[in-house]
Amino acid sequence: MHASATTSEHDVFEVLDASDFSFTRRAWVAAAPARVYDLVSDVSAIGRWSPNASDVTFDQGAGPRVGAWFSGRNHKDGKQWTTRSQVVRADPGASFAFVVGGAVDGIVQWSWTCHAQGRGTVVEQSWQLLRLDPVLGATRGDLDALRDYMTSSVETTLLSLAQWIAETPAG
Repeated sequence: MHASATTSEHDVFEVLDASDFSFTRRAWVAAAPARVYDLVSDVSAIGRWSPNASDVTFDQGAGPRVGAWFSGRNHKDGKQWTTRSQVVRADPGASFAFVVGGAVDGIVQWSWTCHAQGRGTVVEQSWQLLRLDPVLGATRGDLDALRDYMTSSVETTLLSLAQWIAETPAG
């Protein structure tokens, strides 16, 4: 198959573009942007909302600042693995982002942004494949399935975050 030909779900990496695999989802939550930022930038709390991540902790002495590293356990389809991620954006009250694998050679970027709206915040969570890696799949079909799975996970995370905020008074 030539690169100019139409791609299919079984095409290998040579004809795939990582930038095709991204999405953003948003939800309104009943909290100020500063509170939402504090919650999502505390990576140890992500297990409260995410159906896929647990045991997330910053390295000793690190925190939600650019350059900081953290580890977390992920699970999907009965498999578990640990990831290392590096914070690439930490703008209190506004945006927080990290790259799985690190800023230099990472494979996926996760981003959170917070925008005041009315008496609450529109929080957006984005996922962007940065480069192709066989660990994530080898065909368009694999990567489409991964993106769809992660989209569902993010939707669950945002709904859980909104519910948790509604049920947990600011302290």
